[in-house]
Amino acid sequence: MNTKQIRIMSTEDNPLGLKEVAEILNNGGIVGIPTETVYGLAANAYDESAVAKIFEAKGRPQDNPLIVHIADMNELEVVAAQIPESAKKLAAAFWPGPLTMVLKRTEKIPASVSAGLDTVAVRMPSNEVARAIIEVSGLPLAAPSANISGRPSPTTAQHVIDDLGGKIDAVVVSGDCSVGVESTVISLVDGKNRLLRPGGITHEQLESVIGPVEIDSSVLSSEISEKVSSPGMKYKHYSPKTRVIIIEADTDLFCDYVNQRNENCAAMCFSEEAEHINKKTVIYGQMSNDMSQARELFDALRVVDILDVDVVYAHSPKKSGVGLAVYNRLLRAAAFEVIKL
Repeated sequence: MNTKQIRIMSTEDNPLGLKEVAEILNNGGIVGIPTETVYGLAANAYDESAVAKIFEAKGRPQDNPLIVHIADMNELEVVAAQIPESAKKLAAAFWPGPLTMVLKRTEKIPASVSAGLDTVAVRMPSNEVARAIIEVSGLPLAAPSANISGRPSPTTAQHVIDDLGGKIDAVVVSGDCSVGVESTVISLVDGKNRLLRPGGITHEQLESVIGPVEIDSSVLSSEISEKVSSPGMKYKHYSPKTRVIIIEADTDLFCDYVNQRNENCAAMCFSEEAEHINKKTVIYGQMSNDMSQARELFDALRVVDILDVDVVYAHSPKKSGVGLAVYNRLLRAAAFEVIKL
């Protein structure tokens, strides 16, 4: 398959390109599209055969649900059967933006989109090109990350081309993703508020709007207490081919530990630490800026595989704010291999 590259840098940039993408989606094709979180692999959420192409192209397990993307609040009641007051409050506070809500689904959403569950994960992206594609196509779009399943998520169009070129109909070439990690996912089913995946909207922000929110045990451990109800809950995910080990320590201990290793290794560290390390380094953001860590994390995990080392020691971020999302992704990239100093 020839994967077409369609450049759309803004909603005014290429109206013919928007129409072309919409036609591909309406004809059952799949397209890599930009969002503020990561690039998504989009298909018509109502079309089971189109959705099946997503799973095939990514090599994605069928038990891993997809997120449905909408562009207007009126579309929410078309895909979600029950919309509690908490969902309305969160939408008012954070949509459009990097927040996904798990709600009961309507019959219009095929079971394959939700991995056989009676729920649907839905969000409204803040990326204007993404919303324009949804609007012009006239469809809600099912879209997981546009990468080979289990690999680091794509934050640039080139990442999508590297992973899925020749396997999908088209890629929208647009700007880099501004958030850099997948959306926060919160379940609001049966009156329970449960954080399933941390992201750009923090646990603290959620609680400021709707009160107490339980953090699912899978966020910080390999335990999954039930059938996977959100993307990103599986044991190993976002992984480079190179072995990654997380080091929980302060800066001095981390640098000393890496410097004393005799093996062929590298450090995945913050910008302030690189000059103190005598091994190869991959920088992922600034120590005091968790948003910069989120933006640079997945690119850093991709760079890891071109270093030609046996193992990479990654300095753990903090576990609050957006740092919780960064730590959650690193845990899975490292298959939960952590050393505490």
